[in-house]
Amino acid sequence: MVNMTLSIPDALHKEMMFHSELRWSEIARQAFEKKVKELHWMDVLLSQSTLTEEDAENIGHKIKGEILKRFSA
Repeated sequence: MVNMTLSIPDALHKEMMFHSELRWSEIARQAFEKKVKELHWMDVLLSQSTLTEEDAENIGHKIKGEILKRFSA
């Protein structure tokens, strides 16, 4: 198994120390695993997509525009 060193803000470390009974390295490992699984799923999904990056940006702009209309009224 590979070791990894992380830098976290002092304030976060201080909060984490209030729960020193937790195995923070295990929590971090699980978060990494979850993110890698999400990325893998996204890669599989996108590998079959015919949308271009430009298409995705256009869809995003349309959605944002509709949200703006809804909440501006």
